[in-house]
Amino acid sequence: MSHTSAATFLIWSVMGFGFWTFVLFHLWNFDRFKCLRWNSPYSGAFKRIMTYTYMLTIPLIVIYAVGFAVIKYKVGYSFIPGHGIIPTPWQLWPKHLQRAIFPLQLTMSIGWSFEMVTHIEELCFWLFLLNSGSMQQDWFRSMYFKVWVVGSIVAIIYMPLVTIFTRSDPLKCEAYSFLAGSLGGLSLTLWFMPILWTFPSFLGKLRREGVDMATIVRLTTFYELNAIRVIFRFLFVAPLLILGVDGVRTHHHINESPFWTELLTMIAGVGCVVSSAITLVIFFPRNRHSEVAAKMASRQDKSAQMRTFQTTQMSDNESLYAEHMNTIPMKGVGITSMDTYHENMHTTSMYGGGANSNQQFSPSDMESGHGLVRGHSHDIEEEEVAKEIVSFQPNRRVDGGRTVEGNVTIVRLTEENKKKHDKHGVANTLNPFVHNFTSPIDLVSGAPRSQPPPTRAPTTRTRR
Repeated sequence: MSHTSAATFLIWSVMGFGFWTFVLFHLWNFDRFKCLRWNSPYSGAFKRIMTYTYMLTIPLIVIYAVGFAVIKYKVGYSFIPGHGIIPTPWQLWPKHLQRAIFPLQLTMSIGWSFEMVTHIEELCFWLFLLNSGSMQQDWFRSMYFKVWVVGSIVAIIYMPLVTIFTRSDPLKCEAYSFLAGSLGGLSLTLWFMPILWTFPSFLGKLRREGVDMATIVRLTTFYELNAIRVIFRFLFVAPLLILGVDGVRTHHHINESPFWTELLTMIAGVGCVVSSAITLVIFFPRNRHSEVAAKMASRQDKSAQMRTFQTTQMSDNESLYAEHMNTIPMKGVGITSMDTYHENMHTTSMYGGGANSNQQFSPSDMESGHGLVRGHSHDIEEEEVAKEIVSFQPNRRVDGGRTVEGNVTIVRLTEENKKKHDKHGVANTLNPFVHNFTSPIDLVSGAPRSQPPPTRAPTTRTRR
C-alpha cells in the first residue's frame, strides 16, 4: 500500500468507472433497469440477494482505489536513504490521512467477500446442473444450495475479520487481507476446472438425447463465457496472492520492487474488471432475438398507425369532395353546363377528391400494403397464422339439408410446441433446469424463470 504508486490506484479507478459505464449500458438494454427494482415481480428473494451483493462489489473496490489514489497524490513521493525516491510511506502521512487507511481497507475486504458470494453461487449452481437428475428438481432443497449458504456466510464473516484483527499494522493488514481473499478466490477458481472439463461431454449427452438446439446454443455460450472468465479470475487472484505471501514474510523481495509491485497490481485490476463484466453478462444475459423482434414489431406498429392515418385522411377527403359536389348547382344540359362541370371538377381537385384522386390500385400495390386493402395491422398476424395452416375446409351442406362442419389442418408446430415436444421426447435423466434456465440467479421456487424481453412486442391473435 505504501510502496504502491498513485498511478496504480488511478488505473484501478479508471477501470472501475469504465466497468460501471458498461454496467449501465448493459442493464439499460437488458430491461431498462427493471431488474434492479426491489419490488420487481420477476425477482424472488434469492435473486435480490445475488443482484445486490454483486452490484455492491465493484463500487466498494472503486471506493478503495479512488480513496488511496487521492491520498497518494496528496502525499506524493519522498526520498528515503537506502531506498531512494519512493511513494511516501504511511508513517509520514498526516494523522487524518492515516485514520482513513483502515476504513478503506475494510471497504475492500467487504467488497471482496461479496465477490466470493457471487462465485460460490455460480460454482454450486453449475455443479447442481451437471450432477442432478430428473428426480432432483428443486435447487433450494439441494445440497448445493446449502453449501452456497454456508460458504457465503463464511466469506462475509472471515474477510472483514481478517482486516479488523490486523489493523494495528497497515502493511500487515493489507498483506493478510490480500492473502485471505486471494486464497478464497483461487480455491473457487480451481473448483471451476472440473466443470469446464466435463461440460463438453455434458453437451454431447444433450445432443444424443435430442435436446432442442436453442438450449444447446445457450449452454454452449455459458460454457465459453465461463472458460474466458476463469482465465481472468486467475489473472485477478494470482498476482494478489503473490503480493500477499510476500507481504507476510520477513523479507519482502517482491513488495520492495516498484516494477513487480505495480505490474502485479495492474494485472490484478484488469482481471477483476474483465471477470466481473463477464459475470454481468452471465447473470443478465441479453436475448438478442427478442430485442430485434421487439424493435421490428415497434416499427411495424408505427407503420400500421401511419397507414391508418393515411386511410382516415383519404376517407375524410372523399367525404369533403362528396359534400362539395352536392353544393354544385346543376344547370341545363349543354356545352356550358359541361364546361362548368369540368371547371368544378378541376376546382375540387385541390381537396384531393378530383379526377386525379381516382387512383387505381394494382394487385402488386395491394400486396405490398398500399391502399385500403392491406392497411390493417392484423394482416401480418394472419400471415403468421397462415404459415402454419395447410388446408381449410369450410362448412358445407349436403343432400338432405345436413351440415358438415369444416376443419383446419395444421402440419407445422409452433416454436413453443416444438420445445414442449422436445422436452417430452428427451430421456427423463435430465433436470428441467437444462431446458428452461436463462441465468444462474433467475431461479424461483425450484424452477428457473425466464426474464421478460426488454420491450414487449404487440400481442398477436391465434386461431384455435
